[in-house]
Amino acid sequence: MCWLGAIASAAQGVQTWYTEAHQFRIDTTDGIGRPTPEGAHRDGVNWVAVFLIGRHGIKGGETRVFDMDSPRGQRFTLSEPWSVLLLDDSRVIHETTPIQPELPGGWRDTLVVTLRSEGFLDEPAPKN
Repeated sequence: MCWLGAIASAAQGVQTWYTEAHQFRIDTTDGIGRPTPEGAHRDGVNWVAVFLIGRHGIKGGETRVFDMDSPRGQRFTLSEPWSVLLLDDSRVIHETTPIQPELPGGWRDTLVVTLRSEGFLDEPAPKN
């Protein structure tokens, strides 16, 4: 967490970063797992870090990151445990394609950590 805060502060100035962590397991129990059913999106924070914890018995799960103001983008698949994708959420939109089973019980685990400079999303900004 300190590493993420240091990177965010280097880019946007030293400040308090309100951090949330969300773990996600997307599985193929129903045939197809949808990591981002809403499609390409922003999370409404300053920074998003997506850590791949692991993946087993699946194909797909390609990550796509696009510039907000153009069709330019990157496409890649996080495949190594503890690989991380760090996004400036104000500049890009992102999505991950569905996963399909290669073996019964396939899954993809991620830890998504968000950093926001003005308080948590569900509460008013702190007063200084």
